[in-house]
Amino acid sequence: MKAIAGSLHLGKATNDNGFGMFRRFLKYKLEEQGKYMITVDRYYASTQTCSVRGTKNPETKDLKVRKWTCPVCGTVHDRDRNSAVNLKQEGIRILEEKNVMVL
Repeated sequence: MKAIAGSLHLGKATNDNGFGMFRRFLKYKLEEQGKYMITVDRYYASTQTCSVRGTKNPETKDLKVRKWTCPVCGTVHDRDRNSAVNLKQEGIRILEEKNVMVL
């Protein structure tokens, strides 16, 4: 996809199309196996929200901030690990909202 995008001067549109196609195939294959693909809103503040208390810390919008401390509970968070925990919790919440049993 990268070579096609560069040679045809289509750039970002071609790359986005490739990723969209990948997501469609992945969803199709998961549904074949009776599984679900959950998509979390791209604007969900997973890196800014404390995974322990759920409080949002707007000071962490700066991408240079890799570790931060929750002003409410004092938990020290690694930006990427905290984000992963929040995305997992949000995915489970979305599944439960759809009345799907979560193991």
